[in-house]
Amino acid sequence: MRCALFLLFSLAAISCAEARTIRVMSYNIHVGIGMDKKLDLARIAAVIKRERAEIVGLQEVDRGVERTGRVDQIVRLARLTGMDYVFAPNLRYQGGWYGVAILSRFPIVSFEHRRYRNLREAERRGFIRAEIAIGDVRLQFVTTHLDYQFADGRLFEARQLLNALDHIRDPLIVAGDFNDEPTGQTYKAMCLALADAWVARRGPTANGFTFPADEPIKRIDYVFYRGFDRLRVERAWVVDTPASDHRPVVVEFKLH
Repeated sequence: MRCALFLLFSLAAISCAEARTIRVMSYNIHVGIGMDKKLDLARIAAVIKRERAEIVGLQEVDRGVERTGRVDQIVRLARLTGMDYVFAPNLRYQGGWYGVAILSRFPIVSFEHRRYRNLREAERRGFIRAEIAIGDVRLQFVTTHLDYQFADGRLFEARQLLNALDHIRDPLIVAGDFNDEPTGQTYKAMCLALADAWVARRGPTANGFTFPADEPIKRIDYVFYRGFDRLRVERAWVVDTPASDHRPVVVEFKLH
């Protein structure tokens, strides 16, 4: 009996030792322009560092675009935060590219970028998936930004995203601006395949509003996940900051 109990406790200790905490963020940075209409990438980087985010899904990122001084925003943010990065150029704009990106404190082993087919919205959208090495574990982290004009367009894009991720068997986190509230069809489609980390930790009645940043009235930014035996939500919160027109969502996971 004593041997059995010792083995049980030993296995539990090994399990706890192997688990590690990771902190992820979804942040629509509005190309670095805050609620005060000022462009300030250092302010965005300060939010990321202050929250100690280790993996960040960014939306509305410019790269060499005239309106933001032709700055390579993802390179600048990577330098300011000391993180690795990948960028997905979804739309050619003003001599540069506009899209989504990922920052990571862990090594990015590989990545995949796909653009969505769309129904009628002029803005081209897509997603980027990074395979991230966290010790011996390979985490799949995705960020995206869906159609803000048409509900059927959002749903069309979300279904393409889910189809593209269906084969993944590693722990999976999907973070982004989905431009859809929890009553919407896109949100419901995502929840058929993935769990909403906010709801998993805070419950369905906690508002989690992220937009607009000064007086938020909508929850449209999410962190979804799959891999229930490998990922457990420990904490979830929304950051009160005017650095963008969205507030970032932060989720702390226990990764096994």
